[in-house]
Amino acid sequence: MISTQARVSKINTVVIPVQDQDRVIEFYTEKLGFEKRTDIPFGNGYRWVEVAPADAETTIALAPPPEGKPSGNRETGIGLHTPDIDTYHAELNEAGVDVDPEISRMGDPVPPLFWLRDPEGNSLMVVG
Repeated sequence: MISTQARVSKINTVVIPVQDQDRVIEFYTEKLGFEKRTDIPFGNGYRWVEVAPADAETTIALAPPPEGKPSGNRETGIGLHTPDIDTYHAELNEAGVDVDPEISRMGDPVPPLFWLRDPEGNSLMVVG
């Protein structure tokens, strides 16, 4: 039986392995409007970088993959929320972000949503 005294209280960080950190950081900060929260060296010449929306607790780490492991073209499983999905979709599309051509509207209980891809082909879902 699991103790009720020591539990996980939040999701802290989700990691997306990336090759070109500078290019991907620019995408998340300039195109998606995230803040860069952490950018520190670690290990043998690596950088640990975390980005997040302004008021978010959970961050996304954009870190190099472990040696010998691939990066890019992943379905991250990350879902982002926006209060105005139509405007956000239009803004991203106008900014040249690889977004689905249309917002999917399946009806309740599924919220309106679309997918976007970062410069390395990693996909994230946006819901309204």
